[in-house]
Order: sequence, then structure tokens, then C-alpha cells
Amino acid sequence: MPNTLSKSLIAVMLVLLTGLSLAQQDDILRPEEAYRYAVADTGSAIEIDWVVEEGYYLYRNKMSYASGSDAIVLSAYDLPEGEHHEDEFFGVQQVYRDRFYVTIPYTIATDIPESVELVIKSQGCADIGLCYPPQTWTETIQLVARENSGGKIDLGSTFGTFGGANSDFLPVDEAFEPILTAIDGNNVEVAIRVTEGYYLYKDKIAASIQSDVAQAGILDLPQGELKTDQYFGEMEVYHEDVFGKLSVARATPEAMVVDLELKFQGCADGGICYPPVTRLLSVALPEATAVSALAAVAAPTAGAAPMVSEQGRLAQIITTAKLGSVIATFFGLGLLLAFTPCVLPMVPILSGIIAGEGDNISPTRGFSLAFSYVMGMALIYTAAGVAAAAAGLQLQAMFNQPWVLILFSSLFVILALGMFGMFDLQMPSAIQSRLASVSGNQKSGTAIGAFVMGALSSLVVTACVAPALIATLTVMAQTGDMVRGGTALFAMSLGMGAPLLLVGAAQGKLLPKAGAWMVAVKNAFGFMMLGMGIWMMSRMLPGEVTLAAYGILIFMAGVYLGGLTQLTPESLGMQKFGKGLGLLSIIYGAVLLVGSLAGSNSMLRPLAALNTGGGTAFVEEHRGLDFQRIKTTGDLDRALASAAASGKSAMLDFYADWCVSCIEMEEYTFTDSSVQDALSNTVLLQADVTANDDEDQELLKRFGVFGPPTIIFFGSDGMQRNGYEVVGYMKAKEFANHVRMATGTNDNLNAKN
Repeated sequence: MPNTLSKSLIAVMLVLLTGLSLAQQDDILRPEEAYRYAVADTGSAIEIDWVVEEGYYLYRNKMSYASGSDAIVLSAYDLPEGEHHEDEFFGVQQVYRDRFYVTIPYTIATDIPESVELVIKSQGCADIGLCYPPQTWTETIQLVARENSGGKIDLGSTFGTFGGANSDFLPVDEAFEPILTAIDGNNVEVAIRVTEGYYLYKDKIAASIQSDVAQAGILDLPQGELKTDQYFGEMEVYHEDVFGKLSVARATPEAMVVDLELKFQGCADGGICYPPVTRLLSVALPEATAVSALAAVAAPTAGAAPMVSEQGRLAQIITTAKLGSVIATFFGLGLLLAFTPCVLPMVPILSGIIAGEGDNISPTRGFSLAFSYVMGMALIYTAAGVAAAAAGLQLQAMFNQPWVLILFSSLFVILALGMFGMFDLQMPSAIQSRLASVSGNQKSGTAIGAFVMGALSSLVVTACVAPALIATLTVMAQTGDMVRGGTALFAMSLGMGAPLLLVGAAQGKLLPKAGAWMVAVKNAFGFMMLGMGIWMMSRMLPGEVTLAAYGILIFMAGVYLGGLTQLTPESLGMQKFGKGLGLLSIIYGAVLLVGSLAGSNSMLRPLAALNTGGGTAFVEEHRGLDFQRIKTTGDLDRALASAAASGKSAMLDFYADWCVSCIEMEEYTFTDSSVQDALSNTVLLQADVTANDDEDQELLKRFGVFGPPTIIFFGSDGMQRNGYEVVGYMKAKEFANHVRMATGTNDNLNAKN
């Protein structure tokens, strides 16, 4: 006997070791994933609905159930018959695959408790050869008897016997047959066939999803007929087949299979009522599209207020509104974007082009150059967006590669040198002569140059992500509607360029016609161009180097303003003003240089890294948020599970070094005390997608994110709070309020009050 026992133990150890080796090669499920169940109290028995994943099985003789409370006593139960299985180590066995049910009658030993604990023991294996050690799970069950009567009913008197050998009534699964059908990627039809002579209670029908990547919204059911019930009073019931619609919020658009837990209760017209039933059903969801996702986002999740993100509302406008409304809406949004840090740099570029025309510029000429510039920007920006959406490219990352940044920075430096008079920036004479022979206008080549510069400048705008851009890219990428999405994108581009038309027309009146003023204006535009070059390179250079470059630029600008020139009693007031402004620029530029050498990277606090009292350097106090960096989807899932286990919400921030708005969020929003207070019970996660490698793209794709800054919130249950996404820069006060809504802080405060 000892030898036999030793051999059995050795065999089990070999199975476990073999399984561990195989688990390194295959994607082995955890026990709680391979064997899932739904537990419900029927009023006189506990029912367990088991679902076993394909390729796995449970041993019948390794399964047992026990009460975890003295208040409930389990009666004898019979396990269903299993499949025949010849095991290498345990001999002939019965095993369970796919799906099976276990019913455990019980009696109450004391007063009916609110809930009881059921201890479930099981052991199973995978077909590839891995055997799990014995598992023990404890499940807390709410008692139906307690809910229905407050603990004062006879369990055997409320519900008649049914489904037995002497019963005239159908078993519950024959009286009511649930069926799930996927309508699209984000909506499921929940149907229950009702046999003639039976009916269902409307308010007893509920659905929830058992998944880490999907969450059920509210189940939309049709109106029922009123019935006065002897057990529950006046109720809405269904005597015929019922069809409901359930919206599904998803963390990833890929096709998936989700498990839906459906609860319902019904009666027979003959006088008996069935206990509540819980069934675990699976439904295959196809790939989600923008249209179906909008419907899911618009539908509130159970227990939550409806919330739709700004980009979700805009995407809905693109897909459902009239084309004229789409154009007007996105043109207006483009006007607002025109005054953001991402679009404003195009003003000095256009101004430099117009200044290069010399003293023969008129309002009409300025407007025509601006129009050529705007059309170049709008057409290329739209074409790039359509191509990126069609190809699934990360447009931001593509145009923020180091070689692209160096190329454009060099272009701005060349333009600046032209403004400083080091060479004449014009089309080659051969091309100018040919164009002149066609149109008779020697300056016609400049319009083409303005168009080309506009096209190149459009790539500057891709440094920022706004909800309007995300909405158009989402619609084009997920629905394939390039016409409506492209039209919205082109209208937004024209809106961004509209103020530039005013700049072009006004330059004809505001720019000096000749003399020293023209040289001064060109010099000013030259410094603007150099500033643009530094701004572009700041996405890849260390902060200290960027600060030093700005310091040198501002210092030299002060010299050009006359900060080092001598004044005479005959000097004009404007010359005195220029000297004062230049001297201040020289001092500030020098301060920036000193700060950069001390390790600072802030233009507002360049000397914060210096200890003026002791003369030694200290590390600048960190005033922002402390993020936990994640790299892969696996890192994210583990972090979310840990946050949920701690009862905390989570915030995922997509960040990149080349993202201008990300830096703004770091500097101005995350440092605010109200924002930090709102996030005090939230786990802060950050995905640095600067490299845009395969792991970064997988993480971006999971949430349908086109680029940073994008912030996603998760509840304390680990599920994504759909509709609360933040795209682009948001001011501190507004962001703090948004955080409170996204994490449920407002609800908690209201509950306390």
C-alpha cells in the first residue's frame, strides 16, 4: 500500500511538472478561467451552473460541496453523470466538459440568514496534460427566502413542486428558453421563449457580463402587461416571447466571446411559480465599429449615469447628422483649434512668406498667398488623415520621428536665415521665367511656394490630438466612410486656417512698405522661425538643452532689439523702448542659460535648481503626479486587478515625449492641488508611447487610441468608465471635476452628505 501511494504521488508530481513545462509554451488558463460557475438560491436549493472551457475537464469524484455556515444545512445531492474518461494516473473516471448543472437542496437550522457561504471543492485537467492541484472556492450566496419574506416563510410552501415525475408542469428550462444573438459588436439581443400557459416577471429579468474586457449596460425590455400576482402584487409580466436589447461596452474592438449571466423568474398560469433562475450563456461578438460603439457608449451602464465623451458625440454627428451640419460643426471646431499652441505657430510661417514679398504687397496679394497656404495645409492634412485612418497608422508618431523633426527644424532655420538677409529665398529663376511666360506675373511662383509651405506646415498640427480629430479618424477607420470623415476633417482644416486669411489680408496694410522697418519686421520673423525650430526639436532633446537653446535665442533677440546699443539725448522714444526691451531680453536669456547649466528645464522657474543660500544645488521638488509606468497589456491587466482588489479606481495616461499637450498636462494640470485631491484614491498608470513600438501599438489599439494625450478611467471594479475619456489638453479645474465624475467621487460625497 505505501508503494502504491508513493507511486501515485510521484505520478501526480510528474503531471504537475509536465504541465508547468507545457504552460511555458502554451497559453494555459488559470483554474478560475478554465472552470467558471454561477451560483443562485432557488428558495429551497442552491443551483450551480458550471461552464468548462474547451480543452479542459473536471473530475466528478473530486467535486464536493459544503456549507460554510451553521445556519444552513445541505441535504444529500446527486451529481450529474459525466463522460467516460480513462485517466493515465487515476484510472477510469467520469469527467465533466462544456456545461453541467448541480442542484443542492438545503434546510435552515436557525433563523433565515441574509446570506450563506458555500465551499466548493474541485479538481480538473487540461487535455494537453496539465493537471491542476485541488481547488477550493468559497462563494457567498444571497438567500431568496430572506429577500422575499424577511426570513418568515416556509421554504416548502411558496413554490409548488414542478418538473418531477408526478408533475403536470414543465421543467423550468422547457418553460422558458433563453437565447442570445449578437446584433453588432456592441449590442446583444436577449430573447426568452415563453411556452404557452406560462409567464415571466419583467423586473426579475437581469443580465450581467462575466468578462474583464466587456461590461453590460442596462437591459432594454419592452412594456409588459399588468397582472395582479398572488405572491408579488401588481407586476408587469410577459405571456409571450420577450426580446430585449443589451448594450455592451468594450475595452477592445476585436471580435470576442463573452459570457453573459442571465437571471429570470416566471410562473405557470396553473398556479405554481418557479424559483429564480440563473443561466450562464455565451455570445460571440463581432468586431466593434464606431457606429455600434457610439450606441454602447450612449447607453448607461447598470447603476451609472449616462455619459458620452466629446469625441463620441462628434463621431455621432459625423455618422448621423446632415452633411451641412457636419461641415458647419467641424468648421467651428477648427476655428477654436486655430488658437491652440499647435496651430498658432503657422502664423509666423505665413507672415514670413508675406514679408518675403518685399514692399510690393497689397491686401489682395496677401489674401491670395494666405489662401494658397491654407489650401495646402487643409488638403494635405485631410489626405494624411484619410490615409492614416485607412492604413491604421499612428499619425502622430509617424510625423514625430527624429529624422522628420530634424528635417523640419532645419527648414525653419533656413527660412530664418533668409529673413536675416543672408540669402534671397525665391523660386529658381528658370521656374520663375517659365511661370512668368504662362501668367505674365513674375510673382506667381510664390503662390505655389505658399501652397507647399502650407502642406509642410500641416504636419506641425499633428503634434496635437483633439477630440474632433479623434472623432473623424475613428469614423473613417472603423466604418470605412471616408467621404463623411474626410469632409469633416477638411472642414476642420479650413476652420483652423480661416484666421490665417485675415492675417494675409491685414499684412498688406500692417507691413511697412520700405526702409528700416521692413528689415526689423523680417528680423522678428526670423527669430520666430528659429523659435519654431527649437520647439520642434524640443520633442527629442533633453529639457536642459532646449532651455539653453531658448536662452541663446532670447539673448540674441535682445541684441537685435538694441539692448547693447548706446543712447544719445537725441534718441527717439521708440529707440529707448527698444533698448529697454532688448536689455530685459538679454538678462532673461542669460538667466535661462544659467538655469540650463544648473539642470533646470523650466522657462518659468529657470533658477529653481539653485540654492542661493548655500551655493549648492538641490533637486527641484516634484510637484506633479507619481505615475506607475506600464508597457504591455499584461502590465495593465495586472495593475487594474491590483487596484480593484484594493477598492481603488484607476487612471491610464497615454504620454509621449514629443506630445506638446502631454507636457502641458504635466506642467499645468497634474500639478494642481485640486486635481491631486480628486485622484487621491486612484491608482495612476502611465503608458509612455514615445517609441511607438509593437507593444505600444498593441496597447493603443486595445482602446482605439490614435495618439496622446489620451486619458482613460477605470472604476473600482477594474472596468473601463466608457464615455469619460479625455483627449487633448484640459485645464486643471475642469479636469478635477471630470475626475470626480469619472471615478465616482461626486457620488461618494453626495452619499456622505
